[in-house]
Amino acid sequence: MKVVILCGGQGIRLREITEQLPKPMSPIGDRPLIWHIMKIYAHHGFKDFILCLGYKGWKIKEFFLNYRGMTADCTVDLADGGLVFHNEPEGMDWKVTLAETGDDVMTGARLVRVRKYLQDEEAFCVTYGDGLADINIPEVIDFHRAQKTVGTITGVQPISRYGQVYIVNDLALGFYEKSDSDTAWINGGFMVFDGKRIWQYLEDRNDCVLETDALPAMVRERQLSVFKHYGFWIGMDTVHEYTTLNDLWKQGRAPWKVWE
Repeated sequence: MKVVILCGGQGIRLREITEQLPKPMSPIGDRPLIWHIMKIYAHHGFKDFILCLGYKGWKIKEFFLNYRGMTADCTVDLADGGLVFHNEPEGMDWKVTLAETGDDVMTGARLVRVRKYLQDEEAFCVTYGDGLADINIPEVIDFHRAQKTVGTITGVQPISRYGQVYIVNDLALGFYEKSDSDTAWINGGFMVFDGKRIWQYLEDRNDCVLETDALPAMVRERQLSVFKHYGFWIGMDTVHEYTTLNDLWKQGRAPWKVWE
């Protein structure tokens, strides 16, 4: 099953970093945030990625086009240009499609523009390029298949500052504004969509938004399920969250590090 990662946003709330880098390339320890997300999926056996590029997408391309040189020890012989790598970095068995989906393009349109790489998929995963969780991906996929809906989102319960999802019997019945309720859930990403039916909810126009166009339409037709995740989740949207993730990583207490 392929994994689509939405990497094109400008990360306006994180300008201190995103003036120079796209948000998915923000460093967490000695690797970019996007690498940590991909490691979560790869740990569960999902290693075929499609990255939807937009804002400063060339920075992401640079990283993956030079992946071995960026992540492995190497010796360069300056006399003759010889290059020797001393170890094989993690992730060399990944397949990464780097797709230019446009700068000023919303999430729904980005999905439409990578449809050509998903033609034979019965289902596929989608997530954002800024969210980390200690989530069991196969459990999300099994849940999605059992529900038989067009889409499944992962519901999480962080300190609320996002629009929330109203859920009854694992079906999304509406979206509403922030609240401080202990029962409030938000879409934390880590989504799964039916590879054939999802496209009827999306349009190839720049302002097509997955979250406000496609998902509410699925809700109206009772075609959006919610996998409730009670563990760790964080969306890196502010400098405080960026600092928190780096502190957890440095202290060896990163809950999303589900791999050995």
